[in-house]
Amino acid sequence: MQLRTLQSTDHANWQQLWQAYQDFYQVVFNPELAQRTFSRLLDPQSGMGCQVIEHEQQLVALVHYVFHPSTWTPEDYCYLQDLFVSPAYRAQGLGRQLIEAVYSVAETQKCSRVYWLTHESNTSARSLYDQVADHVGFIQYRKNLIP
Repeated sequence: MQLRTLQSTDHANWQQLWQAYQDFYQVVFNPELAQRTFSRLLDPQSGMGCQVIEHEQQLVALVHYVFHPSTWTPEDYCYLQDLFVSPAYRAQGLGRQLIEAVYSVAETQKCSRVYWLTHESNTSARSLYDQVADHVGFIQYRKNLIP
């Protein structure tokens, strides 16, 4: 298995994995938004990035991340926005590899923090997250402005 940065030739494989992630969260897949997201992930000026794990010419895991300024530190933060491992490849350490890859990219970018959210019911992911980061007790509030 190879951990690497997303490439323009990955579109079909990435979209299949991205749709599986959207299905996991019971979100209606939007092909136009997926295309826009893929383009942003490849654009070095967007502040977004993606690492993938490839096995036998198929993407089996992905992580998306976003760099942004902070009011709390002079350095940027890195938000780990999406992490997904295909069900057949879970419990093999791939999630940890992807998180550590984001840590490495964020360190290279001189970020002061990597953070993410997960649903409280996602117990399998949380068992990993408790090993690789600190749960700091915050609760998310949200007001959607566009449905």
